[in-house]
Amino acid sequence: MNNDRIYHTTSLLLNGKVLATGGYGSSFAFTSAELYDPSTRTWSLTGNMSYGRYLHTASVLSNGKVLVAGGYGEDGLLASAELYDPMTGIWTLTGNMNYNRYRHTTSVLFDGRVLVAGGVDLSYSRSNTVELYDETTGLWTVTGNMNDNRDDHTASVLSDGKILVAGGYGLNSTLASAELYNPMTGIWTLTGNMSSTRYQHTASLLSDGKLLVTGGVGSSWYMNSAESYDPSTGIWSTTDAMNYFRKGHTASVLDDDTVLVVDGSGWCEGMNTAEIYDPSTHEWINTASGNQERYAHSATVLSDGMVLITGGILGSGCLDSVEIYQP
Repeated sequence: MNNDRIYHTTSLLLNGKVLATGGYGSSFAFTSAELYDPSTRTWSLTGNMSYGRYLHTASVLSNGKVLVAGGYGEDGLLASAELYDPMTGIWTLTGNMNYNRYRHTTSVLFDGRVLVAGGVDLSYSRSNTVELYDETTGLWTVTGNMNDNRDDHTASVLSDGKILVAGGYGLNSTLASAELYNPMTGIWTLTGNMSSTRYQHTASLLSDGKLLVTGGVGSSWYMNSAESYDPSTGIWSTTDAMNYFRKGHTASVLDDDTVLVVDGSGWCEGMNTAEIYDPSTHEWINTASGNQERYAHSATVLSDGMVLITGGILGSGCLDSVEIYQP
């Protein structure tokens, strides 16, 4: 990449290119954005955002534009949001969120709206506030609060259109709780608890509608455990543990419905290990390692099924390096 980046976002555009936005590196938050072209395997700079930001979110909208929201910038927590147009390469400010926040989650609903949940707010406390972005008006509206305050959680769009939020760090402790948002009513309902408290974990939606959660930090520090949520019952079931303890890793669902977990931070900091979960056997199998240790990186499944790994941390330094995993 043209910049070394951690806590950035990468988004697969409708044209098959990947947009990397913001992040932290060289002692400041980036306004820069760049595009990866899989056909040439090259990066090119595109238009800058109006605000430098990291620990923000990026969502690809139904019209192909990318919505970036919140994060942490040079002046602290952000409420600002902006849109990237792949046709022009230009960013345009859109309506501000009602709350400044970072380490939140965003989910694109079936009707095209974007749901923002939780994160850290201006008081530097974990939040339970939730709001919706409407791309037709560019405005944010507040919707029902979550039952638990949380950041560093996961949010997943289930096959029935509901949003499942799981884990994270609460007001005083790590959470095992999970809850469902119903877009039709705007109400959150508690569902079954995970078997372990965890934050900085991953969540991956499988083709059978179940959700796989892996790793993170729990009551006993870094974790290698994994568990699966069944929406038809609302129950979590533990599955085989990963071969490595890890947080700040990535998990990508491959074309064959297996899940690739890459790197992260383990007991001895950065890792360059990778493993694959097979839903048919519930087993984890080690696969080829990357070329260097990294965590707080990003992973994007490309149109051809390969996985693009970008940036992250190596020791105390930020990375601009990129690797491709070929299943």
